[in-house]
Amino acid sequence: MFKQFADYLTFSLMGLVPGSRVGEALNFFIYDTLKIFFLLIVMIYLIGLVRVSLPVERVRAYLAGKHRLVGYFLGSVFGAITPFCSCSSIPVFLGFISAGIPVGMTMAFLLTSPLINEIAVILLLSLVGWKITLLYILIGLGVGIIGGLFLDAIKAERLLQGFARKVYEEGQHAHLETVEKKRITMMDRHHFAKRELAEVFGRIWIWVIIGVGVGAGLHGFVPDTWFETHLGAGQWWSVPVATLIGIPLYSNATAVIPVMESLIVKGLPLGTTLAFCMSTVAASIPEFVMLKQVMQWRLLAIVFVMLLTAFTVVGWALNAFS
Repeated sequence: MFKQFADYLTFSLMGLVPGSRVGEALNFFIYDTLKIFFLLIVMIYLIGLVRVSLPVERVRAYLAGKHRLVGYFLGSVFGAITPFCSCSSIPVFLGFISAGIPVGMTMAFLLTSPLINEIAVILLLSLVGWKITLLYILIGLGVGIIGGLFLDAIKAERLLQGFARKVYEEGQHAHLETVEKKRITMMDRHHFAKRELAEVFGRIWIWVIIGVGVGAGLHGFVPDTWFETHLGAGQWWSVPVATLIGIPLYSNATAVIPVMESLIVKGLPLGTTLAFCMSTVAASIPEFVMLKQVMQWRLLAIVFVMLLTAFTVVGWALNAFS
């Protein structure tokens, strides 16, 4: 339906020539924008119906009583289904450590949250299929779990800023209050889902436009053989270069998916593409600027190097086996 409408609007109504750069770019932009907006409106509402039963306070209370190994996994899973952006990093971080949750579990949550969210999963599933989507989810969870394990092993709480370390120490000795469940009616869920839809869609629609616009530009104006010629052989250096290029190009997981699709279609290897996109989303400069307020430079540097190393190794592995 969306494809036929995009074809009609681009090639019939506007009179652009099929196969031309402008025609193909505009056709891609219209089709992907309509498809993504439709998916977002439907799925954000449906997921909002479910999420109302999973507020952050209950997540925090649940994690606080778990064994650390279980906590790393659960922290990553909760991060994947509870999206936060850079502006939410500090209150979420302080809220978790004030509840006595180890820094490693907290970081597993925060590392996974911007990297995986239900919107990115929905879009990726519709664009590149379930195999790459599952791989994307497993990689994101793995980064969170391994990162949390490593940070607890080096006792990362020592490298928090003074006030944050005090909050953490007080949380270790505080008695966690029980979070009581309130009965939520279907009408309550509906109102919550509507608010969630308005808030989330209002926040991300511009990122969708930007992401699809970049993807359309790549799709229509970059020659089909350019990426394949320069980076398509999966050269060892292409993965770390792609990772470094992604750092200043801040985006969120929603906007980067259409770009990922265009890069893969143009011949960029899967591992190199994922390394670039994960770096863009999870190792962004705004995220680290915000976290500097609660972490010392040493801890920020450790987290930064750890992420870049993980993305590079994953990119190499995927290029080797794909």
